[in-house]
Amino acid sequence: MNEKYNVYLVSDSTGETLDRIFLSLKSQFANFEYEKKEFAFVRTEQQIDKIIKECNGLKNSLILYTIVETKLAKYISNQSERNNVPCFGILGNLILSFSKLLNQKAIHKPSAQHVLDEDYYKRIEAIQFTMSHDDGKKVDDINNADVILLGVSRTSKTPTSIYLANRGYKTVNIPLVPHQQTPQSLTTNTRACIIGLVADPDRLADIRRNRVAIMNEHKLKDYTDLEAIKKEVNDSKAFFKKNNWPVIDVTRRSVEETAASILKIIEIKKNK
Repeated sequence: MNEKYNVYLVSDSTGETLDRIFLSLKSQFANFEYEKKEFAFVRTEQQIDKIIKECNGLKNSLILYTIVETKLAKYISNQSERNNVPCFGILGNLILSFSKLLNQKAIHKPSAQHVLDEDYYKRIEAIQFTMSHDDGKKVDDINNADVILLGVSRTSKTPTSIYLANRGYKTVNIPLVPHQQTPQSLTTNTRACIIGLVADPDRLADIRRNRVAIMNEHKLKDYTDLEAIKKEVNDSKAFFKKNNWPVIDVTRRSVEETAASILKIIEIKKNK
């Protein structure tokens, strides 16, 4: 049996960046057993002392941190070394190397990435737009969208849309429902990047059956019928091909991977 580690994520900001980095890191190790504890807005030596003390009381403790204030970063590193607690600074060397490359001194300001600048307000606007256009709820102004996602039910349209919105892209997602017309404005929209999402019918059938069971709904036979789903997927592929829209198979992709492919398509479209 593998040993379990106590992982302490210590950040002088919200901890969002560190958490994402840790998710990527742990995914590389199949047998990594751990308990995670997060500490956000750590700005004093006293806070660090409490964390080190807690680490000392547990076996297999380690610290990952994103602290940009130089003095405090040195403090957590030194205190960890004194107490034999493995400690890894995530941003320190990167900031230093970037500083040398740009030939300018870093500001070392906590939460600098959360400044209320133009990009921040652009993301907020994109999120509001995307939420109001989820699942085909609003289609009268889709010409204002940056991205339009189409796909049959359970092809990750909503989570992908929200992810893109957080990157600043106004996103509309429209479900393809049998015997239901899609908005005519789709075929005349030249501004937005229109993308079709598809998935393996067997996988869709499993997901839909689970959803129906949770909803305790028993009147959705076609919704979970494999042959009906195969037809839905084939019809959607034909529809995408007819309109020459790029298609992404989301069967074995995470939302992040799907979004990365979409961003690449957007980049290609911009450069045409």
